[in-house]
Amino acid sequence: MKMAVPLYPSNPASIKLSELTGQIQQAIDGIFGQKTFWVIADVTNYTYKPQSNYHYFELVEKEKSSNRILAKIAGRAWGNASVNIANFEQATGQKFKNDINVLVQVTVQYNPAFGLQLNLIDIDTNFTLGLFEQQRKDTLERLVRENPEFIQKRGEQYFTKNRRLQLNKVLQHIAVISSDTSAGYMDFKHTLENNSFSYNFIIDNYFTLVQGDVNAKQILNKIIEVYQSAKAYDAVVIIRGGGSQTDFLIFDNYDLSRAIAKFPIPVITGIGHQKNETIADLMAHTSTKTPTKAAELIIAHNRAFEESVLSIQKMMLIKTYQMINHHKDRLNHLNQITINTTRNLLHEHHRSILNLSSLILTNPKIIISNRRKDLSNLSSNLQSYSRMYFANKRGYIGHFQSLVKLMSPQSILNKGFAIIKIDGKIVSNADGIKAGQELTVRLATTEIKTTVKSKSRYNGNEFNI
Repeated sequence: MKMAVPLYPSNPASIKLSELTGQIQQAIDGIFGQKTFWVIADVTNYTYKPQSNYHYFELVEKEKSSNRILAKIAGRAWGNASVNIANFEQATGQKFKNDINVLVQVTVQYNPAFGLQLNLIDIDTNFTLGLFEQQRKDTLERLVRENPEFIQKRGEQYFTKNRRLQLNKVLQHIAVISSDTSAGYMDFKHTLENNSFSYNFIIDNYFTLVQGDVNAKQILNKIIEVYQSAKAYDAVVIIRGGGSQTDFLIFDNYDLSRAIAKFPIPVITGIGHQKNETIADLMAHTSTKTPTKAAELIIAHNRAFEESVLSIQKMMLIKTYQMINHHKDRLNHLNQITINTTRNLLHEHHRSILNLSSLILTNPKIIISNRRKDLSNLSSNLQSYSRMYFANKRGYIGHFQSLVKLMSPQSILNKGFAIIKIDGKIVSNADGIKAGQELTVRLATTEIKTTVKSKSRYNGNEFNI
């Protein structure tokens, strides 16, 4: 026959699970009791039940070199602990969420139904803020260490290439990096467009997300886009509205801050914080607390230039007035001298004109009278001289007439001379006459034809006087 199997083991050492967990609970309560512990851990597997205001999560510790989990335990918070979490989020601007490193005050609790877990009592705000500050300090040290050519630190001040740039006398063409839905951008634009001096501004918008540290690369890309536009901007303005401290962690980004420090156009920040400066503020040319303050700074800068021009204009007017007053007496003196000299010159020339007028009136009469006498004498002389001249010339003409008559061929022929012609032509040279040649001899009243019988030389001295 088969033997019946007993319902429970016959081993008297066995106990129920509830008895064991009860002993565990007693042991844990006996050791930990109402003790509290401050624990540093990362939050993971976080959920929140708003209906019950319960927070559920796990606290883990990881090995730094490999991220291997060294320890993990469940945790929860409710009641007053939920209020402390809300206060933490408000003070730090950091949401209680996965992957944040926190310092929390907990108690150890074991419940047979839910197991071992930690009840969160409080959370240390300063620890988280200290982490942010340490990260900020590490970033600043890295910026100075890795970029000595355009970032230097002297004392507590940072000097960058961007900060050393000279602002243009007038800031008018401006590139704005901001969110298109940001109230801070609207405040900035409204302040510029409604300034009391009627200044005109040219604003080019480069919209992007400006919150959440994961979006720092988007802002960096916009800065690069401004540079690649090759536009002659007077300034680049980076703005966003207000927010919690962690909302500004995006502006502590290493690559973004490095780009601002090296940028060749002056960068003005108006990020909306009221307490600590971001690293971007420290690297920029000029930092302001709010977008409105950034706009007011630009307007004030332009107003300062206008006032300097107006001051120079006013100074020029004052100097001119002083110079006029300084030379007024001399000008009056010169004016009086000019008047007196002009009057004397006019009087002198008036007398000269009167004298000249008198001469003009009398001299012509005298001159005309003298010229009439001269003309009369000249007329008498002409008549006298012409008679003598013509008489003298008649004597010359009679003499010449006598000579002409005396020298005429007929008179010569009448004196016994003759004219010899050959073939009708007068011959004055006997060289061409030959013996036997027929000649025509012209006498005073007779013409003879003859023939040459002989020719001989004659000395010609018979008629020499």
